[in-house]
Amino acid sequence: QAQLAESGGGLVQPGDSLRLSCTVSGGRQYSNLDIGWVRQVPGKDPEFVCGIGSSGKVSSASSMKGRFILIRDAAKNTVHLQLNNLTPEDTAIYRCVVGRDPLEDNIDYWGQGTQVTVSS
Repeated sequence: QAQLAESGGGLVQPGDSLRLSCTVSGGRQYSNLDIGWVRQVPGKDPEFVCGIGSSGKVSSASSMKGRFILIRDAAKNTVHLQLNNLTPEDTAIYRCVVGRDPLEDNIDYWGQGTQVTVSS
């Protein structure tokens, strides 16, 4: 069973940046899977943010391309999501996910999530 540990959420002002991290543990088999992020707002469907494969291939929601940057530290089985130029509409619980390519359609594991709040 994969274990996903997220960190880095918080309260920021519009225009600020934030970096989220997720470390996956539980076995070497997870190092070959895609790791990414989904965000959730109460009362709305989860929204895929982005994912990265073991080869480094990145898939992102079109509305977030250019603002959100995802990198993978393969040695630590960790991904870092850089959120730039945040707006109040980015407020959500950001949950780390693990699964198969394409990750948006094949999520096998979910983290508990970390809250990101953008407010002036």
